[in-house]
Amino acid sequence: MKIFVDFLMPPDIQDWLRQHTEGHELLLPEKPVTSVLHKAEWDPQMEVADVVFGQPDPQHITRASALRWVHISSSSITRYDNPGFRAQMAARNIIVSNSAAVYAEACADHTLAFMLAQSRQLPSGLVTRTAGGTETWLQLRSASVPLRGQTAVILGYGAIGKRLTELLRPFAMKITAYRRKPRGDESVPVITGAELPHALAQADHVISILPDSVETECFFNADRFAMLKPGAVFYNIGRGSTVDQNALLQVLRGGLIRAAWLDVTDPEPLPDDHPLWLEPGCFITPHVAGGHQNETGTLVRHFAGNLERLVTGKPLLNRVM
Repeated sequence: MKIFVDFLMPPDIQDWLRQHTEGHELLLPEKPVTSVLHKAEWDPQMEVADVVFGQPDPQHITRASALRWVHISSSSITRYDNPGFRAQMAARNIIVSNSAAVYAEACADHTLAFMLAQSRQLPSGLVTRTAGGTETWLQLRSASVPLRGQTAVILGYGAIGKRLTELLRPFAMKITAYRRKPRGDESVPVITGAELPHALAQADHVISILPDSVETECFFNADRFAMLKPGAVFYNIGRGSTVDQNALLQVLRGGLIRAAWLDVTDPEPLPDDHPLWLEPGCFITPHVAGGHQNETGTLVRHFAGNLERLVTGKPLLNRVM
């Protein structure tokens, strides 16, 4: 098969991929993309490719007449997740898979780090210099709230949510998952839309891993933030577009929630003068939750494993269409 890879790879990773695709023809672009968040430019080699690995433009896929399989080099499939594209893939018998497994571990780790930092009041503790026994010292100690036995709602329960649930299991937390369409293989109780207000009102931790879509745009608006339990902590490692940031700012300023931890914003990065930067209870990392050492290598190994599955007729991992 002809395999077109549209993104930039270090020489050693490229060599590894060549070795592990021996017997197939590897096609590389003149202008590779440099981030999984970017789309590639059109490359004529796509016209003859059986397989495309990366971030191809959906319109380019339409022109790729020989295509059998598209493997997306990210967990998000926002630009492909629409009825028209899905119908086209079904009509042409093209398999589409993503790289959710590549990012699940790192994103779950990042979220747990957020939760532990909040639990142990690390932002305040790391900048506080005070003697034991002072009022400041006592306040810092008493503000630390253990995770054990607390309640969490995870919105968008895919590979990341599943792994996060496993990491939180030793804390004996009460975890509920929110999914638009439950699959039946979830390891925790699952709720849908009608049950969400009650779940939000009970949760100490509200963790959004929602993707970007028409249905999730500003999903967390003023009305939904008003449903949260007073003193709850809000986390977003999904997409910035799912949160009305003005509404978030108001609930933070009003003390209605304890804190917000964000790895994603809209836009990215936030302008330097955005008020969320100055809000004491808001903590922001620059969309790095999925990042990890040798990330490109992990992506390529995941693809190579799925290629072997395709060749041997086994079900692909992380198939989405």
